[in-house]
Amino acid sequence: MAIAYSSRRTQGRRPAASARKMGTWKLAYADFLTALCAFFLIMWIIHGISAGERENLAQQFGSEKTVETSITTVEDTVSSTLAADLRNDPALAAFGASVRITEEPDFVRIDLSDMAERPLFETGDGLLNPTGERLIRLAGSAIAMLDLPIMIEGHTDSHPSLTEGYSNWELSADRANSARRLLMDAGVEEARITGVAGLAHTQPLLQDTPEDAANRRISIVLVIRDKTA
Repeated sequence: MAIAYSSRRTQGRRPAASARKMGTWKLAYADFLTALCAFFLIMWIIHGISAGERENLAQQFGSEKTVETSITTVEDTVSSTLAADLRNDPALAAFGASVRITEEPDFVRIDLSDMAERPLFETGDGLLNPTGERLIRLAGSAIAMLDLPIMIEGHTDSHPSLTEGYSNWELSADRANSARRLLMDAGVEEARITGVAGLAHTQPLLQDTPEDAANRRISIVLVIRDKTA
C-alpha cells in the first residue's frame, strides 16, 4: 500500500525532510474495509452453493485432492468411532453372533440376525418374538441420541414362504416395519427414519449359504453421508 508524503524545507543547508500526512490512516482503513467486504462476499457465495458446486469450485483452484481427502478422513473417523462404540455396548455384546456391526465411510450397519440357537422372529410371520423385540429395543436405545438418518431393511433366507400369497418380499417388509415401530418405542425419532425396505433373500449375509438362519435379519443402517448429496 502506497503512503503519501509531503516535503517541507528547513532552515540552513539540511535536505528536505519527508513528513507523513496525517490523513493517510484513512487509506489503510479503506483497504481494510475492502478486504473485509471481499471476505464476507466469498463466505456468502460458498454458503449458498451446493456440495457439488463447492467441489467444482475446489477443482478450479486445484484443491480437488485435498478437499476429497479431508472429507473422506472425517467420514472414516466418524464411522469408525461410532462402530467401535456400538461394539463396546455391553447390552448388544451380550447377544454375541446375533449382532454384527460393520462400517464404511458413508454408513454404519447393524445386522441383527436370527440364529438357530436364538431365533428373533416368529416362524413365517412378520412379527418379532420376545427375544427379537428385546434386541431391537436395545439397539434403539443405543442409537436414540444420535443425530443421523436411519434406514431399516428386512431380510429373509432363501427358503420360500409357505404361506400362499405371502412371499418373502411381504415377510421381510413386515419384519422391517415391526422393527421400525420398536425403534420408535425405544426413543428413535420418526423423522430420522428415511426408509423402510423388505429385500427378501436378495442380499444374504452369508453368500455361500443363503439358506442359513443368520440371513434372516433386520439391518439398521446409520447414514454418515448421503451418497446422492
